[in-house]
Amino acid sequence: MYKDQKILIAKNNKGEELFLNPGMANRHGLIAGATGTGKTVTLKVMAESFSAMGVPVFVSDVKGDLAGCALSGKESDDMKERIERFGLTETDFSFRGYPVNFWDIYGKRGIQLRTTISEMGPLLLSRILSLNDTQSDILKVVFRIADEEGLLLIDTKDLKSMLNYVSENNKVYEPEYGKMSSVSIAAIIRSVVSLEASGGDVFFGEPAIGIFDLFSQTDGKGVINILDCTSLINDGVLYSTFLLYLMSELFETLPEVGDLDRPKMVFFFDEAHLLFNGASKAFLEKIEQVVKLIRSKGVGIYFITQNPKDIPGGVLAQLGNKVQHALHAYIPAEQKAVKAAAEGFRENPGFDTQEAILELGTGEAVVSFLDEKGIPGMAERAFILPPESLMGSIDDEERYRRIKGSMYYSKYATPIDPDSAYEFLQRRGIERAEEAENEKALTAYEKQAAKEKEAQARQAKKAAKSLGTTVAGTVGREVGKSVGKSFGSFGKTLGGNVGASLGRGILSTLFKM
Repeated sequence: MYKDQKILIAKNNKGEELFLNPGMANRHGLIAGATGTGKTVTLKVMAESFSAMGVPVFVSDVKGDLAGCALSGKESDDMKERIERFGLTETDFSFRGYPVNFWDIYGKRGIQLRTTISEMGPLLLSRILSLNDTQSDILKVVFRIADEEGLLLIDTKDLKSMLNYVSENNKVYEPEYGKMSSVSIAAIIRSVVSLEASGGDVFFGEPAIGIFDLFSQTDGKGVINILDCTSLINDGVLYSTFLLYLMSELFETLPEVGDLDRPKMVFFFDEAHLLFNGASKAFLEKIEQVVKLIRSKGVGIYFITQNPKDIPGGVLAQLGNKVQHALHAYIPAEQKAVKAAAEGFRENPGFDTQEAILELGTGEAVVSFLDEKGIPGMAERAFILPPESLMGSIDDEERYRRIKGSMYYSKYATPIDPDSAYEFLQRRGIERAEEAENEKALTAYEKQAAKEKEAQARQAKKAAKSLGTTVAGTVGREVGKSVGKSFGSFGKTLGGNVGASLGRGILSTLFKM
């Protein structure tokens, strides 16, 4: 409830109002507690209050019961009891709905929400694809090659084409980037295919979400952007990594603003433990970096989980505003976790925080909010106010009416397939195939021409040889005849045996020559 420029969250047993200071809302927060202890109600009360003061909100709706923010709440015995307990009047409290936009990365229960492969980046994508360190390094190299060669990675077919291209041209890139095993690349491609089967072919593409479309207002109220996660939560890695991607986009896109009198946006991250499960050291470092620095962009992040121990210490230390609902402790490990949760609060001499966490009823919590100087308030045991909007979900007809009535529905409804890596590499492949075919045809022509030239040369040589034999025989016969006649006459002139013998000797020597 937005009251006196502050956000009224709860009242303690003395009836004192407990406020969350809007100027400290960007110092982040934690809503923790066991299942059924009232975390969702606390989230709704906060989201409604931020919306009422004009601050846009982003919430992940895991169970589908946050959709009720769109409609006015209904009076019930439980609500009457709560309203009377807090002494709320019509001036303080009234049932009402809030402006909402429904989003869904699958495009079924909300406006289609997409991003591109390039915008997601290799680090987050490696986590979605569950790649090992070697495969992650290869993916980083593939992204770098695509960037250096001006190839856009928009959707999964772009990524698969790029992976195949690098694999086929491995020898070309090996001197600069090192050897990239074709087996590892094939494993990455199989992971991409698996992602497509689970909806990645719809999620990755254009038009990608414009981050400033999450900052809209209606009649002075901040729009509550509700991401339907009833299906997405089945893939915990994709769910948590996508929310981290959105947080990273906010961090990278928004300008530095420092501390404002109210945040520019508040981001609620339900089932936050999924973000940290199995996360690599590099991934955890990125999360911690984003949480530390995003507050200077005017964004508050509130993690919702069952137990504070689900949040790494480096991140937990950044969460200044805390609402701790009941925890159960039946075994030593659970008792240790409750003790750790209690130690995260500034001690109140009026009660034992650890015992209080174990005793809290539904709708009760131990709370601590930062004051105007950023100092954590003393722990208070309190009752959370009731929400003004509808508890629970809404029917599909109402949901789809609101989806199609949104100003962003037409903007994101129709997918666009721009000219990107897939199309470019397809063209390049066709061009190279044509070049290879032309080269093959040219080579065949040159070989045939060479054969014909060689055949002609042999025929010419044969003809020349034949002509030379004929000429030599004719000349020899004519010379023989002429010389024979001359020496015959000479022999006769000499007369006797001497002349005949001399003639035979000369003729014999001549034909051997």
